[in-house]
Amino acid sequence: MAGILAWFWNERFWLPHNVTWADLQSTEEAAFPQAEDLYLAFPLAFCIFMIRLLFERFIAKPCALGLKVQANGPQKAQPNAILEKVFTAITKHPDEKRLEGLSKQLDWDVRSIQRWFRQRRNQEKPSTLRKFCESMWRFTFYLYIFTYGVRFLKKTPWLWNTRQCWNGYPYQPLMPDLHYYYLVELSFYWSLMFSQFIDVKRKDFGIMCTHHILAVTLISFSYITNLTRVGTLIFCLHDASDIVLEAAKMANYCKCQKLSDLLFLTFAVVFIVSRLGIYPLWILNTTSFELYDALGNFPALWVLNVLLMVLQILHCLWSYLIIKTAYKAISKGKAGKWNPLQVAKDSRSDVESSSDEEETVPRSKAPHSTMASNGTSGANGTNGYLTGGTCSEEH
Repeated sequence: MAGILAWFWNERFWLPHNVTWADLQSTEEAAFPQAEDLYLAFPLAFCIFMIRLLFERFIAKPCALGLKVQANGPQKAQPNAILEKVFTAITKHPDEKRLEGLSKQLDWDVRSIQRWFRQRRNQEKPSTLRKFCESMWRFTFYLYIFTYGVRFLKKTPWLWNTRQCWNGYPYQPLMPDLHYYYLVELSFYWSLMFSQFIDVKRKDFGIMCTHHILAVTLISFSYITNLTRVGTLIFCLHDASDIVLEAAKMANYCKCQKLSDLLFLTFAVVFIVSRLGIYPLWILNTTSFELYDALGNFPALWVLNVLLMVLQILHCLWSYLIIKTAYKAISKGKAGKWNPLQVAKDSRSDVESSSDEEETVPRSKAPHSTMASNGTSGANGTNGYLTGGTCSEEH
């Protein structure tokens, strides 16, 4: 184990030439980042998660109810033991052959069974109230940490001159404000890493999971190697657009459509400008060229830039989805009122709608008529997913 640890913490990998870990030990005169500091993120992540639960229950929920956010979940399907057994034990999306067999067994027409399965799938989806509470929590946190970051960075020399990120590196003392900033960001992403499995599940779950893993890795890596100055720039740059996105979602859940449209467009502009413009020209430029000019080449430098480039690839994927959303919204707008969040359901972080709109179809069999009276606001289509612009409840 000692040999493995010695290999892992090889100074020639992590640090510039002629620098050792002993040089970066904290003293009474100056404190430097220490690897063991990262353990503090775990209890702090738990605290953040508990604060979130209290916030959503005692602050976000009353606000949502006061804003008339719909509190009820999707309409429940009519109880049926046979269909429930198929749904839970076999498939949630029966094929045509199975639908025909169930139709003969129950003496229901196929459209009624399709509608039952849509309503049953929708029962497991979150209510608008829950989604509003989640968005309000994230909006509040991003607003707080972004405001803190701006107040901190405006006092630093590296905000306007990125070469200052490497001035005196790696012997840059760890300021208390910077230490706090790093630990809170790392703890928040750790809390997201675990809570994503119980949060509202979105279409880009895989991308977001990759993003959280990458964020935790980057934050930890940059902290250990004392690349914290450039890390604070990345924090602030990324939090800016997330604030507007969560605000757009909240406006959408409150059915403030004009405000939601405006915020969505603002989010699209801020996201694309910051992630496809400022990030590569400001962050990648300083880590790829200015850092090399100041310190020369060492392996950790390449690892840092590879991770930052992977993050840029994720930015490109999200930007594509956002542009696609805006294009669909504008296309819909040619025929009438447009709503970017309604057309594409916030493609960057979407969910299957919590209430689908049913088609009105002819019904001929008696057992079906009871079900029909309970399902007049179900889904458009047969697979439980919305087809753009027809829902009554947004993502």
